[in-house]
Amino acid sequence: MGTEILFLVEEGPDGGYTARAAGESVFTQADDLDALREMVRDAVRCHFPDEAARPQVIRMHFVRDEVIAL
Repeated sequence: MGTEILFLVEEGPDGGYTARAAGESVFTQADDLDALREMVRDAVRCHFPDEAARPQVIRMHFVRDEVIAL
């Protein structure tokens, strides 16, 4: 495992946020960004129980779609 894991963060359709790890089957959600950060940390700890194999850095990339009418 590398030393970093990337999460793609999006606003949920009904509020809150979702975070999905790129290249790993890790997903979590929360009502606000502070809670999301903690949920992401917890999800990484659960997905990588072996501390030696666990990523040392979590990168959160915020994705926002914008539609522009012509």
